[in-house]
Amino acid sequence: MSRKLENKVAVITGATSGMALATAKLFVQEGAYVFITGRRQELLDAAVKQIGGNVTGVRADSANPDDLDRLYEIVKKEKGRIDVLYASAGVGDFGVPIGEVTESVYEKTFGVNVKGTIFTVQKALPLLSEGASIIMTGSIAGVKGMPGMGVYNASKAAVRSLARTWTLELKERKIRINVLSPGPIDTATFDGVPQEAKDGLSSQVPMGRFGTAEEIAAPALFLASDDSSFITGIDLFVDGGMAQI
Repeated sequence: MSRKLENKVAVITGATSGMALATAKLFVQEGAYVFITGRRQELLDAAVKQIGGNVTGVRADSANPDDLDRLYEIVKKEKGRIDVLYASAGVGDFGVPIGEVTESVYEKTFGVNVKGTIFTVQKALPLLSEGASIIMTGSIAGVKGMPGMGVYNASKAAVRSLARTWTLELKERKIRINVLSPGPIDTATFDGVPQEAKDGLSSQVPMGRFGTAEEIAAPALFLASDDSSFITGIDLFVDGGMAQI
């Protein structure tokens, strides 16, 4: 049986844990060579070890254009092209109502989620193959009002808007751009959150539970592969129905 990403070259930012790490593992299983990034070397090394092969880890902060330049120089030297780009790196401060928003909260969130996404894509353009797939991490927060999450919500709405524009700007190169928007997913993000709070969040999900990292990796594979060859410009919600009804 042929693998869905046989001989493809993928770059996944922020892939040292959680959803992006699960995606990197699946991409390698499906035949891709994957470059992953992370800001902390020890976590990056551990992720590379977990993936096990056909992977290069590059220490990089997506909010730092110089780090992105170094990432793509390594990709160019080792593989010469990118077939799948997953701009996954993201951060967020929650429980910050408008009266408590600081410049540092804004700059950190928009620096990674918006600036980082813009330059992750822009600086990859010379390496992107014709017909490449770009995936960007959105969130149900981009379409919902959530108290204390205004800056984060706005950053994810911006990612959705960028996908619409870039779909048109890159169509001559047959590059597809899609957003993957998770709902509540059982990752380290929720470590330390009281069970009562998590139960309350689960109760808002029609399917009655958190998703898993693997349940994000599977649709990421779909968007990366030829299975989605006639799909571009969409926001694919993987949220158990939370933002849909």
